[in-house]
Amino acid sequence: MDRFINKYRIASVRAPFWDYAWNAAYFVTICTKNREHWFGKITDGVMDLSDIGEIVQSEWFKTFEMRPDMNLWMGEYVVMPNHFHAIIGIGENEYNTQRNTQRNTQRRDAMHCVSTTDTTDTTDTAPPMVPKNQFGPQSKNLASIIRGFKIGVTKNARQINSNFAWQSRYHDHIIRNEQSFQKISNYIINNPAKWQEDKFYNSDQ
Repeated sequence: MDRFINKYRIASVRAPFWDYAWNAAYFVTICTKNREHWFGKITDGVMDLSDIGEIVQSEWFKTFEMRPDMNLWMGEYVVMPNHFHAIIGIGENEYNTQRNTQRNTQRRDAMHCVSTTDTTDTTDTAPPMVPKNQFGPQSKNLASIIRGFKIGVTKNARQINSNFAWQSRYHDHIIRNEQSFQKISNYIINNPAKWQEDKFYNSDQ
């Protein structure tokens, strides 16, 4: 379990070689502040959502309804007592198609872990290094989706309890192949049943 968690839950420092508006599937995890239990409780391996947990689920559904221009698709998701897991896909759309045209070669090389940039070449013809997370405007991408989702949940949750808060960052993983997709999907589905083995489990609430 720890190996799986460490492999797929990467701290939210974005991958410098990747444009998070690109057509891909992403595994995201968002935790509450201090991992406080706001979303309900698990009994006999089944998650019983609280009122705020219901808001989380509702706002996730709205995420896809509100962004038809991004061609999003929904994979497995689960609301846990103090965190939220989901697979979300960004399909081809007018925003990432334009950006892919400019950087499709770099994306292909990044997916195969091959660098085509010779950093020792200082001539004027050397291809420039792409600055971290500088793939066009920081909108219509994964970060903007998660930001909107968190804002929606927070606004509605604080009508129930003004102390509700998310942690400031989130975890993401770029899903590269079908094997990873199936493994992560199964992990999400089985998460409530294996709650006590979870990285985010705490028993003091």
